[in-house]
Amino acid sequence: MSRIGRMPIAIPAGVTVEVAENNQVTVKGPKGTLSRVLPSEMEIKVEGSEVTVTRPNDLKKMKSLHGLTRTLVNNMVVGVTDGFTKQLEVNGVGYKASKAGKKLTLNLGYSHPVEMEDPEGLESTVEGNKIIIKGIDKEKVGQYAAEIRDKRRPEPYKGKGIKYADEVIRRKVGKTGKK
Repeated sequence: MSRIGRMPIAIPAGVTVEVAENNQVTVKGPKGTLSRVLPSEMEIKVEGSEVTVTRPNDLKKMKSLHGLTRTLVNNMVVGVTDGFTKQLEVNGVGYKASKAGKKLTLNLGYSHPVEMEDPEGLESTVEGNKIIIKGIDKEKVGQYAAEIRDKRRPEPYKGKGIKYADEVIRRKVGKTGKK
């Protein structure tokens, strides 16, 4: 059995989990509502204050879907209770980020400032050289953070660019002058 797949998911107080036909799972909580269609082969049961996911057989595909399905449901439950956050750092001389309304403006050494609009359900804040993205959908938070980072990825010589707060940049030694 999948170690992750067979673990039950505890439903905290104030959260409701509903499973409709075709494994349409809806999770309602204090921070909002998330809905997702999960693989129809998996059997998702809500029993009291727990959600369990079981697989029909031991085929390789079913084994891989088992852990995935359980993790997706768990991320929905965590999202509506605590939410998810990603932190990005802007490093470099003259590089800066600013926020006005729902618009995130990045000055990254290009001839023009890069403007990005916060997607639906996500909120970004700027504190100094840090950009913090908050939301209830883990996938959307990660995707938006990746899109911001893509505007100017960190380079290995001086470490300039936008990086995740927990990311370690492998540095390279620059060229040395000839004598």
